[in-house]
Amino acid sequence: MEAFSLTEKSKKILSSLVRESIVSGLEGRHGDCPEPNWQDLSPEELQSLQKKQGAFVTLTIKGRLRGCIGSIVGYEPLYCNVWHMAHSAAFNDPRFPPLRDSEWPLCHGEISVLSPATACPDPQKIVIGRHGLILRYGGRTGVFLPQVPVEQGWDLRQYLDQLCLKAGVPMGSWQKPGAELFWYEAFVFPLE
Repeated sequence: MEAFSLTEKSKKILSSLVRESIVSGLEGRHGDCPEPNWQDLSPEELQSLQKKQGAFVTLTIKGRLRGCIGSIVGYEPLYCNVWHMAHSAAFNDPRFPPLRDSEWPLCHGEISVLSPATACPDPQKIVIGRHGLILRYGGRTGVFLPQVPVEQGWDLRQYLDQLCLKAGVPMGSWQKPGAELFWYEAFVFPLE
């Protein structure tokens, strides 16, 4: 699996984009992803922010989920993907009503930048807290970020069974013929 990290400058740029995306949505002026200030970035930092990479933005209030939206595959540069996922987490997560002005000051958030997903060669090699999972089976898909089983206190079997339930298929489906299990890693950091 491809190792990935971001410098402090890059994390600050992405954090700033999350905040700007949400504030612009609250003000009713959300538009296209703005170009960050690329000055003072190294070629490596510039490359990492412009690489097409999957990302999730998670929002919580008092430790409870308030929105989490992401894309496993990066179809646009990372900085744009984070901009769009922040807006979606705040205003388009179907599990929650759109974020209100009064909630925004209470929000905490984190950004998860994903490595490319690859076929999991052996479920016994999954490391809780390190590997995020994707299950495809019977035309359904379920996804968990690596931090979810840690937050829920799941062991490996529970992680895999909960992934099945998230996909809307019976527990244990990850073992059935035709099931596809993928893993990936995430570089996770809090909003600054």
